[in-house]
Amino acid sequence: MNDANIVKAIASGESSDSERILGLLFSYMPKIAAERKMDNLLVLMADLGRLLVQADRCSLWLIDSEKNELWTKVAHGVSELRIPLNAGFVGYAAKTGEALLIDDAYKDDRFDRRSDEKTHYRTTSVMAVPLMNGAGQVIGVYQAINKQGETPVFSRQDLERLALTAVYSAKTIESARLTAELEASKVELEATQEELIHILGDVSESRSRETGDHIQRVAEISYKLALYYGLSEEEAERIRLAAPMHDLGKVSIPDAILNKPGRFTDDEFAIMKSHAINGEMVLMKSKRDLLRFAATLAGSHHERWDGKGYPRGLRGEEIPLAGRICAVADVLDALSSPRCYKPAWPEEKVREEFIRQRGGQFQPELIDVLVEHWDDVFGCFRKARAEMEAAQAAAAAAQAADQNRAG
Repeated sequence: MNDANIVKAIASGESSDSERILGLLFSYMPKIAAERKMDNLLVLMADLGRLLVQADRCSLWLIDSEKNELWTKVAHGVSELRIPLNAGFVGYAAKTGEALLIDDAYKDDRFDRRSDEKTHYRTTSVMAVPLMNGAGQVIGVYQAINKQGETPVFSRQDLERLALTAVYSAKTIESARLTAELEASKVELEATQEELIHILGDVSESRSRETGDHIQRVAEISYKLALYYGLSEEEAERIRLAAPMHDLGKVSIPDAILNKPGRFTDDEFAIMKSHAINGEMVLMKSKRDLLRFAATLAGSHHERWDGKGYPRGLRGEEIPLAGRICAVADVLDALSSPRCYKPAWPEEKVREEFIRQRGGQFQPELIDVLVEHWDDVFGCFRKARAEMEAAQAAAAAAQAADQNRAG
């Protein structure tokens, strides 16, 4: 039964009452359709049920199969409750799949008076309707307690209305659960992808003598540049997550070349340059969007704005924006950090080199952004250098003290 037919069926009856019912349905159904949080959804549906059948209290109980219990966070007048799966009217409806219409709960052996005793409440009339999913399985129970108004008991029409509302509620609960599961799976998948990217990035760095902090700095610098350049938070974060993979292809480069302290021969440089294509090819085999995005970045971060880069000799905006951004971050870290073939450059010399390469190696607008926000972007190197200098000073002092004692 679709939602339109459910509305028609629920609202059938006396014209005056039908107008009241339709008003409630048109008020609550859009709110229920828009709600994604299960707790809020249960509150809305309990309120709708209570008003539809004019009950004092209404609750939606859901089955917890692992604990063999029924639970509700929505029972008007009380806080969260948990009961055994076979307890009371709710348990009977859940176990048998049958709807109950009770005029006086205290005259029925299935009623458990302990809940009334705990809450100091007097239950009289009760309706309990099972919630069925699309496969015909009971997933919970819709319960209404104590009819309000001139007649103290629920009618057959009340039961039919609650049963129809239960059909709509079960569909909504099932949809909300599926959405929550998909969201959880998406979050887990994204976390797994991020972890995989950092693991593979660490693997590529472990092959060289460069510090593993390099991939983290390139990622953070790329993120800051992307934001300052005007990209959205989501776009900048995507670049930050992909950037650690920029040098994955280095795992294919022999150690003798990768860690060579001197200048490369032409043949060695040709082999070294192959890491860009190799990394791109490995990552492009993935079906995951983030890894395929990282493939584009890996294959383009050595291209130059003037077309003199590698591996494809792309020029200007032919180079993917993420690759242009990562190129700046990668060179900034390379110049500012000590490597096996050179010491770290002084900060001012690094800044001057980027200004000199504006429009040559790098996109002019990116260099303008870098220079404008230099203090923020370069801050990570100042901190790293201060820590390194402090460690070197401490080591020198310890060595001098040892020599004095020995003398």
